[in-house]
Amino acid sequence: MIRNLDPKKPKDMTDNLGFGREKRRQLNMDVLEEKMTFRDAFREMLASVVAKGHSFEECKEILRQNIKLDPGFREFYAWCKANDIPVIIVSSGMTPIIRAVLTNLVGEESANEIEIISNDVDLKPDGTWGIHYRHPSSGFGHDKSQAILPYRMLENPPTLFFFGDGVSDMSAAKHADVLFVKEKEYGENDLAAYCDKLGIKHVLFKDFSNALPVVKDVVQGKRTVQEVLSIGHA
Repeated sequence: MIRNLDPKKPKDMTDNLGFGREKRRQLNMDVLEEKMTFRDAFREMLASVVAKGHSFEECKEILRQNIKLDPGFREFYAWCKANDIPVIIVSSGMTPIIRAVLTNLVGEESANEIEIISNDVDLKPDGTWGIHYRHPSSGFGHDKSQAILPYRMLENPPTLFFFGDGVSDMSAAKHADVLFVKEKEYGENDLAAYCDKLGIKHVLFKDFSNALPVVKDVVQGKRTVQEVLSIGHA
């Protein structure tokens, strides 16, 4: 089972429409250093976008037009579908934005086949908006482990592959069989830093063209979970 192929891109919206990269990076570091919860940091990021007068529909359309598909994802998804491997998006973003972006990237038919587990949007009468968290009492806002752990209790649990790229994925990092961590530019490898700090084994990957051979090998029994984690790179 493949989880968390996440097109939410909060950094793009915050950097370009909100209070900018410097403040966003500081909040991410505060989350990593446990000075602030991700729930509160992400809410503050989105509030900075609203404070500058950007409507939800405007933001949704900007992201829909500008987010690009990760290299190799079409082939990755096609292989998973052909082999009856469920692909699920487990996101800290908001469902309407994710659905719009996904439909634009892979087409309506494929987008409708992919389950999305995420937060929602709170649209207010005055035109402002905010995030409606799936788990508001959790410091993560959306505790992604709750989307994973039920599969652990099955009589024959599937192998769980999880793809993450930032502090929003910290809640899931410990619970996947194979955690793939996106290698990001400009030193923003926050999830990798978190995993290194806690000793969570993971596989660094650049894009889905690198990840697919690893997933294939595990599914086809050519390599074990332990073997791919010991290598650490896709």
